[in-house]
Amino acid sequence: MNWIITAAIMIFIVNGFRIATQYQRAVIFRLGKVQGLRGPGLYWIIPLIEWQKTIDIRTVTTSVAQQETITKDNVPVQVTVVIWYSIKNPIKSVVEVVDVGSSVVQVALTSMRNIIGRHTLDDVLKEQERLGIDMRAMIDHATDPWGVKVERVEMRNVEIPESMQRAMAQEAEALREKRARIIKAEAELEASLKLREAAGLIMENPAGLELRRMQMITEVGAEQNTTTIIMMPSEFVSMAGAVSEWARKSAGK
Repeated sequence: MNWIITAAIMIFIVNGFRIATQYQRAVIFRLGKVQGLRGPGLYWIIPLIEWQKTIDIRTVTTSVAQQETITKDNVPVQVTVVIWYSIKNPIKSVVEVVDVGSSVVQVALTSMRNIIGRHTLDDVLKEQERLGIDMRAMIDHATDPWGVKVERVEMRNVEIPESMQRAMAQEAEALREKRARIIKAEAELEASLKLREAAGLIMENPAGLELRRMQMITEVGAEQNTTTIIMMPSEFVSMAGAVSEWARKSAGK
């Protein structure tokens, strides 16, 4: 009889031992009331009177399924959000909310719609990092009573309607053409200014014009051309004009 009692006591004691790994914490309940945390390592609970809920305190990555929402300028967009969070207070995560993972996702959906609804399409496309920071703060504030810490939020795969994509492509093309025309006009203006400076230098030193003519003849001769261009000095042209005028007047007499 004694050995039966001893065996029963041993079984009772052995059944109370539990082990929690380094990344786990056990929330202990005694007759429905929270008694505290156990773990990591080996610990003991009272069988039949106490039971536990094991919580993983590692960082959890959750991808919120692609959702369609409306921007401030009434453009429908489809956005995928990725959330990194961890449980900092296991007792609150068990007592304050039924399913902490599902609740975080639902808060993220609501926060995403609120954040995107406050910004235009350009902001959503260009300021995704800043919007992710704002979204993280909003989700973290809502989940703090559950003992959850939201560490990071990223917006991924922002999709817009095809008609809007075509309009944005046309706008980008128009901007590129505008920049190209401005650059070309600036280049022509700079070239004109340089030509004016060169003309001023030549007027100050007419011999420079003759040197330029000789340089042009050298450049033309360097190419494999069958035609040779001979540029006459301006003095020869002026002299020929004067002789022609004198001959015309002499003939008239």
